[in-house]
Amino acid sequence: QVQLVESGGGSVQAGGSLRLSCAASRPSNKYCMAWFRQAPGREREGVATLTRNDYTDYADSVKGRFTISKDNVKNVLYLQMNSLKPEDTAMYYCAAEVAFGCSWSGGWYSNWGQGTQVTVSS
Repeated sequence: QVQLVESGGGSVQAGGSLRLSCAASRPSNKYCMAWFRQAPGREREGVATLTRNDYTDYADSVKGRFTISKDNVKNVLYLQMNSLKPEDTAMYYCAAEVAFGCSWSGGWYSNWGQGTQVTVSS
């Protein structure tokens, strides 16, 4: 098990940027790390994944705008979000699972943070 704590959410106008952080309680070098989001009335969806070998993947809706990365010294996962749109408004969660690969299914992950709210106004 690993404890995850997100931060960095907030309110921003369309076109702006935010950087989310997810602090892990232990080194994440054996974990797949991922960001998910859930907007009111909508299902949770995967945003970005980062394998233990640093392979990244993104949802089509955020490709070219969001970047997932991690600092292995600080045990922190990041999500840099640029060119934000109102449809990016959601609660954002980081997730982790011990595995070589990653999954886009939220049910596959056993470790979750509490979430951080991102609100983008037009």
